Amino acid sequence: MVLKKSNSKSILSTKVLANLAMLITVTLWGMSFVSIKLAVSEVPPVTLALLRFLIASTILFLILKKVEPTAKLQRSDLKKMMLTGFLGITLYFFFENTGVRLTTASSASLITSIIPIIAITMDIIVFKTKVPLIQIIGILVAMCGAYLSITANGQINFSSETFIGNLYVVGAMLSWTAYTLLNKSFKGKYSGLFLTTYQTLFGTLFLLPLSFFEHNQWHIFSLHAFGNILYLAICCSALGYFLYIYALSHLDVTITTLYLNLMSIVGVIGGCIILSETVFPAQLLGGIMIIISIVMINFAPSLKNMFASPRTDAK
Repeated sequence: MVLKKSNSKSILSTKVLANLAMLITVTLWGMSFVSIKLAVSEVPPVTLALLRFLIASTILFLILKKVEPTAKLQRSDLKKMMLTGFLGITLYFFFENTGVRLTTASSASLITSIIPIIAITMDIIVFKTKVPLIQIIGILVAMCGAYLSITANGQINFSSETFIGNLYVVGAMLSWTAYTLLNKSFKGKYSGLFLTTYQTLFGTLFLLPLSFFEHNQWHIFSLHAFGNILYLAICCSALGYFLYIYALSHLDVTITTLYLNLMSIVGVIGGCIILSETVFPAQLLGGIMIIISIVMINFAPSLKNMFASPRTDAK
């Protein structure tokens, strides 16, 4: 009985830490749209991603060698690790940085709301995941909140540059969804630090040759831009990716992807305060609906146990 209680407390503590990790992650990543918008005005998109991840991968590699000096990547996982690095780093940030350069930070952050719709659909199709009724309701609430956030002013700007920028950001969300789902196959095999480090290293290597296509845009940039690059590298990449992988290993993909909706709220607030971008009342309503959906998804297992019969619970 004592052992059972101890295990229950340990599981609860782990879940609390995983949820806290997701909250910190979405806050750091939500503000990243503002930093990208500021930095990409001086540094071309792929070059910005390369500088960011050169710093992040160096930090992560040094930490990994200190914390897990004997950790090794299995040869059988090499191609899969390279693919996740390409999807989650190279392709994602090519799309995101290019998109943010063309559209607003607020619009880019709001588009992240489509992640749950894509991710959960792919999770059901690819992994045959069964979604309880309470989670389906939560997903529908999140979708409604995302719709309100994206179409807050009742108008969509189809001007060529903005529209193309939004399409790039959608491409980033598709890439991120594939990255998240592919990461599930590593669950329990490597530590979060190990996964983050190797995926960042491979992603950075793929960015290197792509950056040379921007060589005609290279020039000396300001300390302000460098400060934003440091924030993106240290807080958003090194720390953010580690926390995200940790949360992903302890929480269901439904929960983590719905948490990512908070990025849009943080991004809009940051864009409003720092970049003087407009925030509409419906966006706030959409944000509240997204938060409600996260609570519903988190409490789904508890509700299931609450209404389960003793016989079912015993299983």
